[in-house]
Amino acid sequence: MIDKFSDSVIEKLRYYVYRLIDPRNGETFYVGKGNGNRVFNHVAEQPDSDGDLYSEKIGRIREIKSAGLDVLHIIHRHGMDSETAFAVEAALIEAYPGLTNLAGGHGNTDFGVMHAAEIVRMYEALDADLSAHKIIMINVNDAEQRDLYESTRLAWRMKKDNAEQAEYVLAVSKGLIRGVFRPTRWMDATPENFPGIESMPGRIGFEGVVAEPQIRDLYLGKKVPDEYRKRGAANPIKYSY
Repeated sequence: MIDKFSDSVIEKLRYYVYRLIDPRNGETFYVGKGNGNRVFNHVAEQPDSDGDLYSEKIGRIREIKSAGLDVLHIIHRHGMDSETAFAVEAALIEAYPGLTNLAGGHGNTDFGVMHAAEIVRMYEALDADLSAHKIIMINVNDAEQRDLYESTRLAWRMKKDNAEQAEYVLAVSKGLIRGVFRPTRWMDATPENFPGIESMPGRIGFEGVVAEPQIRDLYLGKKVPDEYRKRGAANPIKYSY
């Protein structure tokens, strides 16, 4: 099994986009972009860019190892500059549903797959005024397919004291505000606090309720202002404060 590239190969690869495949079922479970030996770092269980060692991706890798098998590494496209690789990665993430990627790909929030009505809604929507409250915005890529509250409330890498300052949490998909919640309690992401999940050290979630109608009217269906939608930003969490 190849677990590293030589310097001469790295020089020719430049930036590349890769897939990790589960040999037990042939399923692509992660898509990434990088250079050097980035593609092999996951199998070594190196933490993600945010320091997370408890992601679904790493859990899958551990299961594959426990079965006595090796993750398959596929270089999907190479010889690119960084910006081009970002665009290829984003398109590929959308092509493989059910990935363990925490973020939806650089640019997918605003420039990913949408039908014509969504395009019109996004570009004709008014910007939300976020100055009235302390707001956390959470990008939920599949907001129309899943329960918004469950998709939004856990589990995120945030400092609890920062999260507890928020008056409202907005569920955001493709730049539009799809849900507005008032958190009542922030807790560590453990089975004791959230039955049915595995313990995820370093992550938190909230209990809360749908915001009152007058608050929803302020935000629902409006667009997140451009200052909070920096292109290429992978973190799904944004703060107004």
